Amino acid sequence: HVQLVESGGGSVQVGGSLRLSCVASGDTIGRYCMGWFRQAPGKEREGVACIDANGGTRYVDSVKGRFTISRDNAKDTLNLQMNSLKPEDTATYYCAAEFACSTWPSPGYGFWGRGTQVTVS
Repeated sequence: HVQLVESGGGSVQVGGSLRLSCVASGDTIGRYCMGWFRQAPGKEREGVACIDANGGTRYVDSVKGRFTISRDNAKDTLNLQMNSLKPEDTATYYCAAEFACSTWPSPGYGFWGRGTQVTVS
């Protein structure tokens, strides 16, 4: 099974940027649909962005034009570039993998990282 580890979270001012990364081990990400999800305290986990094996992407409306998801299959790495951050982007961000993108934006993915905290103030 694929194991996922996120990094790159932190505290940033409104309007700032962060780049999240997710490194996979145990399997190559090339065979998976990869996604970023987030969960704020007291709220349900929501899909932020996903990218399929061919590089096709989808985003939740609230991050379109601000966030960019990308993948480097050779390095088994998934990235999320986050610009123009807002307080409502504050959440724990999770990397996830599934064999098909059809489940997105539902968090019905089979493999998850532990998350990285993003705080915007």
